[in-house]
Amino acid sequence: MNNHTNHQLNQLLTHFSVAKKTYSFSPLTDGFINDTFLVLDGNDPLYILQRINHKVFTNINGLMNNIHDAFEHLNDTDYQKITLVPSLEGQSYYTNKGAEPSYWRVMTYIKDSTAHNTTKNTDVAFEAGKIIAKFNILLEKAEANNYVDTIPQFHDLQLRENQFNVALAQASKEKLKIAEEAITFSNEVLNLLHEVNLNHLPIRVCHNDTKLNNILFSKSTNKALCLIDLDTLMRGKFLFDFGDAVRTIVNTAPEDEQNHEKITFEKELFEAFISGLAANGPFLSKEEIETLHWGAILMPFLHGIRALTDYLNGNIYYKVAYENQNYDRSLSLFNFTKKALAQTSFMQKIIAKNLASKS
Repeated sequence: MNNHTNHQLNQLLTHFSVAKKTYSFSPLTDGFINDTFLVLDGNDPLYILQRINHKVFTNINGLMNNIHDAFEHLNDTDYQKITLVPSLEGQSYYTNKGAEPSYWRVMTYIKDSTAHNTTKNTDVAFEAGKIIAKFNILLEKAEANNYVDTIPQFHDLQLRENQFNVALAQASKEKLKIAEEAITFSNEVLNLLHEVNLNHLPIRVCHNDTKLNNILFSKSTNKALCLIDLDTLMRGKFLFDFGDAVRTIVNTAPEDEQNHEKITFEKELFEAFISGLAANGPFLSKEEIETLHWGAILMPFLHGIRALTDYLNGNIYYKVAYENQNYDRSLSLFNFTKKALAQTSFMQKIIAKNLASKS
């Protein structure tokens, strides 16, 4: 990210439909995939400039068509609209043709907004549920079959199990010994999830990465404004969005917390989140509601087994600051999975009490 100079970034902006002037740039470092910059005119933030990581997202045109179509639907009095700034050729992104092409987009910036990595505030949890429901309701009019899979099989449990088994066969004896407990837990949960039939659930256009810090809130009112980071926007099942939200909202500790005593399943935050989901009226089917709690178990487990697999493979996918970071991350996610499993009856009760199926 630091390889881009202000001059280079200003040159890139000349290919978009923005006022011709010299801008300043502030790197935004929360994301791990794309290079992201806040574009400022003096002290006034105007746009978000992003280089799309084409090594992770190989179908740039399909990805941008997904986002462009979704933005047409994500426009409501209770949903803050984000706009793609077109290139001078009228496209949704610009291809910088060099020795290795790079792909850039510009989006409008929402002023006086903020994001939270974790929360202890029930109002934030409620607002998160409300905006995620609104997001899904607005996208019901989108034609799911027109959306490409930006990361094929992203939440495919069978794929992750296959990758895990390959890693087990290739891992060193030392790593297998260190990870013995996590490996045992993985196999236990895999066996449990194999008994759950989720194949009948309807396919929607989903965000597929609804962790709490992908929601923008008003700095002044804490009202949820919209969802961001839409690169994983594609076909999916609502329990994916539900589970990723739950794992980052009801747990007040960071997802890589090593002190497992700090990892929580806060019932009050869960109830507030479910109340938020219900605030826009019914939008889920009876089958979705009955299986919804499995999302809070499936999603942390999927993230955990991916981290464990990468640890066994020698840390080839996720960036790590130290050798065992992926292993520690898997243990944290598995710990939350255990806590969610222990709250299965509670989740079912609160969901059934608050969520009515769409007729």
